[in-house]
Amino acid sequence: MEWGIIGVEEKLKLPIGEEFFKNIRTKGFYYVDKTGFIADLIKTRGSVNLFTRPRRFGKSLNLDMLQSFFEIGADPAVFEGLEISKEEKLCAEHMGRYPVISISLKDVEGLDFQTAYGSLGLLLSEEAERFDFLLESGRLNQSEKTKLQRMMDCDFEKKEFLQGSLRFLTKILCKHYGRPVIVLIDEYDVPLDKAYQNDYYLPMVQLIRSLFSPVLKTNKNLEFAVITGCLRIARESIFTGLNNFKVRTISDVECARYFGFTDAEVRAMLEYYGVGERFEDIKEWYDGYHFGFVDVYCPWDVINQCDKLRVWADAPMEPHWENSSSNSIVQEIIAKATETTKSQIEALISGEAVEKALISELTYTDLENEDEDMCQTYLWSVLFATGYLTDADRPVNQVHKLVIPNREVLGIYEKRILSWFKKKAVSNIDDWRKFCEAVMDGDAETVQTIFNEFMSASISIRDTYARKEMKENFYHGMLLGLLKAEGSWIVKSNAESGAGYTDIKLLIPSKAAGCIIEVKYAEGGAFDMACLTAMRQIEETGYVDTLIQEGARTIHKYGIACYKKRSRILHSKQELRLN
Repeated sequence: MEWGIIGVEEKLKLPIGEEFFKNIRTKGFYYVDKTGFIADLIKTRGSVNLFTRPRRFGKSLNLDMLQSFFEIGADPAVFEGLEISKEEKLCAEHMGRYPVISISLKDVEGLDFQTAYGSLGLLLSEEAERFDFLLESGRLNQSEKTKLQRMMDCDFEKKEFLQGSLRFLTKILCKHYGRPVIVLIDEYDVPLDKAYQNDYYLPMVQLIRSLFSPVLKTNKNLEFAVITGCLRIARESIFTGLNNFKVRTISDVECARYFGFTDAEVRAMLEYYGVGERFEDIKEWYDGYHFGFVDVYCPWDVINQCDKLRVWADAPMEPHWENSSSNSIVQEIIAKATETTKSQIEALISGEAVEKALISELTYTDLENEDEDMCQTYLWSVLFATGYLTDADRPVNQVHKLVIPNREVLGIYEKRILSWFKKKAVSNIDDWRKFCEAVMDGDAETVQTIFNEFMSASISIRDTYARKEMKENFYHGMLLGLLKAEGSWIVKSNAESGAGYTDIKLLIPSKAAGCIIEVKYAEGGAFDMACLTAMRQIEETGYVDTLIQEGARTIHKYGIACYKKRSRILHSKQELRLN
């Protein structure tokens, strides 16, 4: 294997974290052409258009692309050669023809309402500063110029002024240019998510509603608005009274191909960077989402992994979306898991589908519904909307056949469930201590009995669909969670990328003792064969020698075979004589 960049100097850069369309088009970045979205939007739009997609699926870039196309002063050169450039009549009528207001609410947050309010005010002030030239406009009166200056100075002490600020901007822009205004609002639901987490949800809902309603409802200065977010917040919460309000969720067919990468787009990117042979790996890890009739990949994953592959063609697959997106909703569903929910999560992890009637419109307070069944319905609906689940098939009568989309998201579930398992198992202090003592003493019978009890009470992987190494990974994780909770022990796991743990090595310095543990999945309940295979592998690894070098004089070897919620354990002991 030769290390080094594969022709990077001859290739376009990958746009990791680049959300500005013009930069991508003018500064040497690779671009997956989504400009067909512009034409479809013009031809099918309502006065207010909401697009909901999970995080990192291109919403922000698409909105910046819209601004680059519609805003007065647009540069036609950045669209040359792209799909939209074929629509000559449409480009002549709409490109560079509109004043545009564009804000992103992704950074509107705070530990309390007042901090979040100040954050929103600063955002609106910065957008107003883009139009400082209006202070010299001969078409505005002095009162309007004074109000604009107040916005630029972030003078939002009076809440009523902030609430009407977007509508005011549309008024003065339309008055100056003689053209109605396009309004773009990105990540509209982020402030609501942050507010829910920090216990000021209701005042934030009221603030966002009072900001949106004046600009979006019966506003003669508005051409149209495009709004993006993860969740479709109930209309009565935010969008009360809006007419001609069009919503396109991940289940809708219209505009489905413009958020996320298709098979053809991923293949083209990999071929361009000379790593086409890794397509199947990319597909396994990052594909699996179904938007309308289109199968899509998470763009953030594909771009980041392709960037690694172009440097090292054999680079292991890694999670990228997981590390850039909050997993709090998975923690929420695990925390509220009923026995039925636990069983359904088992099925999902094993590759099965779970059928659920989902709710299209949500509010965050729904997650606290006192009706247990309704609360679970809301939780499943949020998991679906935020990308932690996807459709296995077209929904029928609002009933969705849900599956975990890909290998990366499966890993998120496994980690969260293992964390839940560890917390629950260790909370049974007496049994956990007996388990640790038995491991230390080489009491394989007690280790087996208690481990089986733990598994019986926990979520486990089923004997379906999931590959063998995934199942072994799951049981390894259970053992690691139990053993690492004993803080005085040195527990190490050697990991192979993508295949889980190969071995668990345990050193107990106070006892000059150590353990080597190998876990095998007992396919079809073949415990004895799996145990013998595990013990043979222990002898072949040479890890016993490393324990001896680290000071262990008593070494316990455990071959553990697992199947569903049962285990069988073989044990041998090695004593070293002191010279």
